[in-house]
Amino acid sequence: MAKLSVELNRYFFEEERGEKVTLSEILTLAGERIFGFLLLILSLPSALPIPAPGYSIPFGILIFLLAIQLIGGATTPWLPKKMMNGAMNVETARKFVKMGLPWLKRIEAITKPRLSIICTSLGGRIVIGIAIALMAISMMIPIPGTNTAPAMGIFVTAFGLQEDDGFITLGGLTICLLAGIVSTSIILAAIWGGSSIIDLIKQQIN
Repeated sequence: MAKLSVELNRYFFEEERGEKVTLSEILTLAGERIFGFLLLILSLPSALPIPAPGYSIPFGILIFLLAIQLIGGATTPWLPKKMMNGAMNVETARKFVKMGLPWLKRIEAITKPRLSIICTSLGGRIVIGIAIALMAISMMIPIPGTNTAPAMGIFVTAFGLQEDDGFITLGGLTICLLAGIVSTSIILAAIWGGSSIIDLIKQQIN
């Protein structure tokens, strides 16, 4: 199959599209790479260094559902029909794809099948699924700083998964680990800060 960057460029910039595009329509590009492809597409908006308001939570939910299926050993992903038919403005999608293509091409340049057992074995896919599920939960938390890094971890991990490149997948899992540490620190800081503010208010009232 053609490289993902080539497929995305053709689909969004070389062919005529309507005003809206659905997830099910984009999946026609996936072929046998559907699990990794879905995770890539869903994590891309939040992985880019630009605001993606309104996408982190719903896409995080979809990613979480896919991760649970990976953990369960599924080979064909399932998503609710309503979500598959959910539409995005084509111009918005093009903006995300245009920004993501240079990064995608850089990863494609160093990707090749190696350490494939990490991506194909049940144990490897369970570990990948757990990591992605935890990052998806972080994406759904409405606190600044808990979305982009986890989405980047998912993106890189998913790219390795769809190309059977265990080396890239390990790199993605490392990003997931670091992102998890950062997100946990941010959440704990937010909780501690909130508690401090409440204590201060109580002191002022008393």
